Amino acid sequence: MSTALTEKPAATDSGRRLLRGMPWLVVRQHRTALVCVLGLTLLAALWIVYERAELVQLLDAKGWPEKDAGQPLDDSRGYRYITSILGGLPLILAVFIGAPLIAGDQENGTAQLVTTQSATRRQWLIAKLGLAYTLALVSGVVLSALFTWWWKPYRSVFLSDWIDGVIFDNTGPVLPAFLLFLTAAGITIGTLIRRVLPAMVVTFLFTVITTFVWDELRVRLGETRMFTYPMDTELPARYAEAYEVDRWVGSADGTLYGWGTCAEATEKAQNACIEKHGIVNDVIEYLDYSQMAPMQWTAAGILLAGTVLLTAFTLWRATRRPL
Repeated sequence: MSTALTEKPAATDSGRRLLRGMPWLVVRQHRTALVCVLGLTLLAALWIVYERAELVQLLDAKGWPEKDAGQPLDDSRGYRYITSILGGLPLILAVFIGAPLIAGDQENGTAQLVTTQSATRRQWLIAKLGLAYTLALVSGVVLSALFTWWWKPYRSVFLSDWIDGVIFDNTGPVLPAFLLFLTAAGITIGTLIRRVLPAMVVTFLFTVITTFVWDELRVRLGETRMFTYPMDTELPARYAEAYEVDRWVGSADGTLYGWGTCAEATEKAQNACIEKHGIVNDVIEYLDYSQMAPMQWTAAGILLAGTVLLTAFTLWRATRRPL
């Protein structure tokens, strides 16, 4: 007995999906990690919006900016939690998204299975990298924009300097660039090691080391400036947002001495030392707040260049070597 097929198979409903083919397969494969990261991003975004509204109400109640805001708002629990999430997000993406992305398929044999079907190895790699980088970019752009929106108009009531990692690395283009770089690093490490757990451990260590190196590099992204003013006078108010890199004392002819040159035990000895060296000025080496945006774009450029190099190496390695 034969039957005629009068309705379209249910499988054709796949045509209504936003993603098809290899991108759909990769998203489905990593849907748990995808949901977790997007959920964390949404939670942090809503929390920032809430905390900003609370901040505005608090400052309005205190009559800011006409009146002093009082205790620095960095001490608030909500601020500490949010900055902890933002600071931990690069580690999360590197270790739990980047490291297992290709290493998991290599370890389980999925890579060989997929690339022996109709899809090419390059299509598989592009879908994998596209998912990871899109996730990093979306999370970074959303959270960076919201954190900048929260911090920038009210930066004077926060204790953290603009050059501090908690501010500099989480505002502007730096956060998405940092997420992309560390995600790429995790993918590259996973491709080389080919085992998930060792790759995650090495990626964790790499991320920690990178964070320490980045803390040292950050201040060197801008060209420092010098300002000289009379000794025993207040630094002009226009330098309130400047980040002081170093400090000296100077003579009238421009000779600089270390800040502790005349740190003698008695006031009489100090005065004699000052007179001997002809010290009349205080001198500071500083980075100005106006340099923040150029420094951030320089940082983002360095990180994105690193991302491109790591991605190129990963593609070369994965397409030229056995999976």
